[in-house]
Amino acid sequence: MSTEEQQLTDAEIGASILMEISNAMVRVYKDQFGRGPEKARAHWAGPDGLVVYLERTLTPAERNLVKLGEHERVRNMRIFFQYATVRGFCEPIERITGRKVRSFLSGIDTEVDGLSIESFVLHPKGHIGPSRIELAEA
Repeated sequence: MSTEEQQLTDAEIGASILMEISNAMVRVYKDQFGRGPEKARAHWAGPDGLVVYLERTLTPAERNLVKLGEHERVRNMRIFFQYATVRGFCEPIERITGRKVRSFLSGIDTEVDGLSIESFVLHPKGHIGPSRIELAEA
């Protein structure tokens, strides 16, 4: 096999990074909520954006609250926990991409069994200012 054949293509590297991000978000959810989503997919949203879709993220307790019509309560609890642990969500993104997170946005649709989206806007490569982690912990 030649050296050229041994080297990964840009597309393979990109797919590998997205898979690693998806797996990292599954681990974050397991650590944060006690169970991981059934499915996770990460996608680039332009040169500086990442969006991670996570399906079936509700815990059994959250599903029970949803059955009681407590959608807003579940959304508020989820968002509270996610923004209380910005480091847990942003650190894997920064480690995997080698870039600082500029902004972190999180959302959940409780009507669709916890379809969640974690969105990250990255600073340009080489940015020396604060990351979203530093802003959260200041």
